[in-house]
Amino acid sequence: MQLSAIDLSIIAAYLLSTVVIGLWVRRRAAKDLDAYYLGGRTLPWYMLSLSNASGMFDISGTMWLVTLGFVYGLKSIWIPWIWPVFNQVFLMVYLSAWLRRSNVLTGAEWITTRFGDGPGARASHMVVVIFAVCSVIGFLTYGFVGIGKFIEVFVPWETVAPYLPFTIAAEHGPHVYGILFTSIATFYVMMGGMLGVVWTDLIQFLIMTLAALIIGLIAMNSVPDAMLQAALPEGWDSPFFGWRLDLDWSQTIAEVNAKMASDGYGLFGALVMMMLFKGVLVSAAGPAPNYDMQKILATRSPREAALMSGFVSVVLMPIRYFMVAGFCVLALVYFDRLDLMVGGTLDFENILPAAIVEFVPLGVTGLLLAGLIAAFMSTFASTVNAAPAYLVNDLYRRYINPNASTKRLIYASYAVSAGVVLLSTMIGLYVESINSVLQWLVSGLWGGYAAANVLKWYWWRFNGYGFFGGMASGIVCALAFPPLLGPLFPSVASDILPLYLFPLLLLVSGGTSIAISLLTEPDDLATLTQFYKTVRPWGFWAPIHRLVVAQEPEFQRNQAFRRDMMNVLLGIIAQTALVALPIFIVIKEEFSVALTLVLIALCLGVLKKTWYDKLEC
Repeated sequence: MQLSAIDLSIIAAYLLSTVVIGLWVRRRAAKDLDAYYLGGRTLPWYMLSLSNASGMFDISGTMWLVTLGFVYGLKSIWIPWIWPVFNQVFLMVYLSAWLRRSNVLTGAEWITTRFGDGPGARASHMVVVIFAVCSVIGFLTYGFVGIGKFIEVFVPWETVAPYLPFTIAAEHGPHVYGILFTSIATFYVMMGGMLGVVWTDLIQFLIMTLAALIIGLIAMNSVPDAMLQAALPEGWDSPFFGWRLDLDWSQTIAEVNAKMASDGYGLFGALVMMMLFKGVLVSAAGPAPNYDMQKILATRSPREAALMSGFVSVVLMPIRYFMVAGFCVLALVYFDRLDLMVGGTLDFENILPAAIVEFVPLGVTGLLLAGLIAAFMSTFASTVNAAPAYLVNDLYRRYINPNASTKRLIYASYAVSAGVVLLSTMIGLYVESINSVLQWLVSGLWGGYAAANVLKWYWWRFNGYGFFGGMASGIVCALAFPPLLGPLFPSVASDILPLYLFPLLLLVSGGTSIAISLLTEPDDLATLTQFYKTVRPWGFWAPIHRLVVAQEPEFQRNQAFRRDMMNVLLGIIAQTALVALPIFIVIKEEFSVALTLVLIALCLGVLKKTWYDKLEC
């Protein structure tokens, strides 16, 4: 596909605006580390929320959602629970407020507020830094590979190479595009820190919103209802399911049945139950040490931290799925016009770029590509911003140069940002599959995160040694279990095998965490009482509560467990309804739209009384 001058101009104008913003906020960002990493905690919650939503609107994820929507229809609204998407609900209800009360710069620094500064705490601090850096490099590599392959569809390297004064082989074209866009994102992050990330994210989110509305409206206005209904297999337009999926594409697009078989989602009821089980535990563990955690710590108060996390779902889900539904409808009805052949095989993950090429008009293509590039750069930039927060603040300043000046620390942050991007780029040059990186992240890193990070919030006896042992064993087992135990589950697709192995992983890492904690001394009681008074968690904290009450008789226990769990349930229902709503709108299911709006209104009405009105300043 050849982009027009208008399309290229729109993309160039967007890229230039990001560079200008980075230079504009440079002086404010360099004031101190608090300003560089957290924007000085001066940014309002709604700006941080839009920034966070923008960071979650990535290209690779959108391509995946379009593929899921095309193949599974309304039933695809449950599959993203594998991440899980409802972790934002847990953050909204109580975990963001708990985390923000710690008043630290990073997740690794938070360790000292929970475990103190003994040997166990230092081991825990180090394993969190290692986890954070590995996840940052993994996500940067994922982004580098994804953006290069995406841009190559629209600007083939063969059309660019003749104008260059040097020769680069065609197979390296995507790498050149990846280097170009990652370099621009790295520049404005290095210059502007969190302020640069948030301000560019706002522009990016506006572009993506406009692009999503255009795509959804194009689908609604250009696809007759009769043609859409004729293209849908029975059950596609219903979110409800039984134990088995029971979608049959034989009468419409028979090749989709092979795609569904390879996905391994046949026992859909069991799959959703496992995703819910894993999702609740991972969500209860709190945010991983990445850009999501940094945005929470950047808010001005615990109340604003909760509002920020809650607003993410409200703005992200309807807009993103309006675009996803638009592309799905266009692809379903005009499937024969799409070029999905890659290497001689039909690749349904190519639906998004193929649909852009076929259906998006002149000018709008540039806007849409700018929006999707913005989505990539937002995620990439927020991830880059998290790296120096851990390496500079948690390693360099703490262990190497405690007396370093602010200027030296800012320059060190510049160097770390450039270094992790360079390292991830070098790794990306040797990675051919986006999915291989994604599976390493989800199954390898996040698989070992849950048990230790659940216990740290809710059980006073859990100590730094237990945290270190649980994290280390969890990560090792998450990497080792799939190749070792995979042959025992021949009928389970390799992509979802880690999900079915999660209970065993939880048993090993959780058992290790508990055993080590009980076999070693408790953490310093002064540290535990200070943490309990500051964060005010509910859970198994009775011995510490008695110590606090002995010192401060007026101290009140957090008795909000039942209310919080009810609010989590209401939040998950509302969030899922916000995903389904734009799909119902695009396929013009008026009754379902009305019913979904009523459900959302009821949930939000109850949450107004049981959550919003109860938020503490």
